[in-house]
Amino acid sequence: MTDTFDPRALAARLHGLRQAGRQETTSTFTLPADLHQAMETQNFLAAADGISSNAWKVTASPQGQGVAGPLHPYVEAVSGASIRWYPGLKFETEIAVRLGKDLPIRPERPYSRAEVVEAISAVHLGAELLVSAVRESGGISFPLFLADRLGNSGYVLGPKVDKSVVDTAGGTPLRVTHAGRTIYDGPAQHPKGDVLTWLVDYANNGSRPEASLKAGALVTTGTLSGAVELTGPGEIDILFGDIRLGFSVSKVD
Repeated sequence: MTDTFDPRALAARLHGLRQAGRQETTSTFTLPADLHQAMETQNFLAAADGISSNAWKVTASPQGQGVAGPLHPYVEAVSGASIRWYPGLKFETEIAVRLGKDLPIRPERPYSRAEVVEAISAVHLGAELLVSAVRESGGISFPLFLADRLGNSGYVLGPKVDKSVVDTAGGTPLRVTHAGRTIYDGPAQHPKGDVLTWLVDYANNGSRPEASLKAGALVTTGTLSGAVELTGPGEIDILFGDIRLGFSVSKVD
């Protein structure tokens, strides 16, 4: 029953499973009834995780509503960046953008893509790591997956790239190796074709938090390489055109 839903309790359970590196099936959870309850839970989970970085991922619900979740742990790959490896951990190459100006909620007139591009001050190559505490991720309950920070388990921010990459990323040669083994070698391909689709959708979500999409926020925009499972710890090397990003995933005892 939705009247018995407790976002704090669900957040505590998700937090405990994440800390233990464990997954449970959707059927074992009390489910959020809607995206509002999912976001209540996500906020409690972010507090339990101690998230302070202003870095976010965006995507869309199955009904097409733009949604977001915080990226954590968030590291910048200046030197020696490392993210914890868990069984089931997946990897995605992504483009991240930093906002140079606010995109306040504007229900009277939707943001155009050009307005969102104008608000971007910098573009980076990045890598997202994912493993959800929910075994099926969002395959059965998208609100539960949204509550679980959309499966994010880490983000590595790489070097700056030219701002024009938001228009030209698709088709760029992309090669990724993990522990010396090639796990992706082909053209960069975003699921929506345009790397900014989900950011524009989220900018136009009138129910997003008032404090979202402020100047300084970093937003990652979705995979260019699909989601590739990492079968163990090891070094990751990404070559996107002539831009390189390297970091490691490490097992923690």
